[in-house]
Amino acid sequence: MTNRRQPSAMRLTAALVLAAPLCLLWPLSGRAAVPRGEQLYKSNDCVTCHAIDHKLIGPSYVDVAKKYAGQPGAVEMLVKAVKDGHVGTWGQIPMPPHPNLSDADIKTMVEWILSLK
Repeated sequence: MTNRRQPSAMRLTAALVLAAPLCLLWPLSGRAAVPRGEQLYKSNDCVTCHAIDHKLIGPSYVDVAKKYAGQPGAVEMLVKAVKDGHVGTWGQIPMPPHPNLSDADIKTMVEWILSLK
C-alpha cells in the first residue's frame, strides 16, 4: 500500500521538469533589463573616457544629456561627433573617432545618453 502523503516518483519528476525553467530565470527576476545603449557603452571603449554620472577624461553622460536636452538635431550631431571624433565642445582633449562602430549602435548609445537627464 502506498502512502498518500508522499508524491509518487512520477509526480515528483513532473514537478521538477516543470520547475527547471523557472530556476533558470530566477536570477533575472527583480532586476531591470539593462538598456541596449548602456550595454553598448560598457562593451566599447567609451568607459575609458566617460562615466555616467561624473567627469573622467570626457564629460559625464548626465552632463551631455543636460547640455543637449530638447535641442533639435542633437542625436544626429552627436552620432557624427562620436563617429568622426571632435574637440572643443568640452575642452581641448580630443575625442578620437570611432569608425568601427555602426551608425545604428552609435545612435542607440546617444539616445540612451540623452535619456539620462
